[in-house]
Amino acid sequence: MSNNIQETTQQFLQFLSERNLAELTNLFSDTVDWYIPGNEQQAPWLGIRNNKQEVSDFFELLWKNTEPVSAKIDHIFNDAENAVITGEFATKMLATGNIVESLFCIQMHIQNNKITRYRLLEDSLAVSKALDK
Repeated sequence: MSNNIQETTQQFLQFLSERNLAELTNLFSDTVDWYIPGNEQQAPWLGIRNNKQEVSDFFELLWKNTEPVSAKIDHIFNDAENAVITGEFATKMLATGNIVESLFCIQMHIQNNKITRYRLLEDSLAVSKALDK
């Protein structure tokens, strides 16, 4: 297990929980292969991102439209260049007041202490339903 991968993963989780946009964004490489599948018309923070500025825009959009209720990390797996984080979350959609609960899996590829690839899998149907007015 690589200490650098583990350290970057821990920093990611810390800055995410603190909503520290500058430090969180700085963990990503200038060019990023980012994808979170889901209904982008309903949840504009979902979809493809290609660079650090678009990653920053993602977190700004997410944080402007949602409020965390709870989050639990079940497992963190690392190898030489990858980290996988699994868990569960509950999030309030501010547009509707509805709460979405979902399992999640984050997969990150990390090179030179920068996240170069990011995937988040969640219950995208539950997210869409929580955004239905």
